[in-house]
Amino acid sequence: MSPHLKQIEHSIGALSLEEQEWLLERITEQVKKKKQLLSKFADAQYMAEQLAQMAKDPEIQAEIASINQEFVVTEMDGLERL
Repeated sequence: MSPHLKQIEHSIGALSLEEQEWLLERITEQVKKKKQLLSKFADAQYMAEQLAQMAKDPEIQAEIASINQEFVVTEMDGLERL
């Protein structure tokens, strides 16, 4: 344990029970928020990996090509891309 943490622990010990409970609630909230944020990043990374794998899949590439072919006439309708 770092000396800084020891100092924090000592300071917490000097707090009243009510102050310690308040601090504990605040720390618990912060830890939960950090875990949720990390979970979101992990989920986003997982989704990105899944999309990358799907993009490499020959069957999915064929399906996308087929869909694009169906809409080629629509793309030639004179409307400019936004």
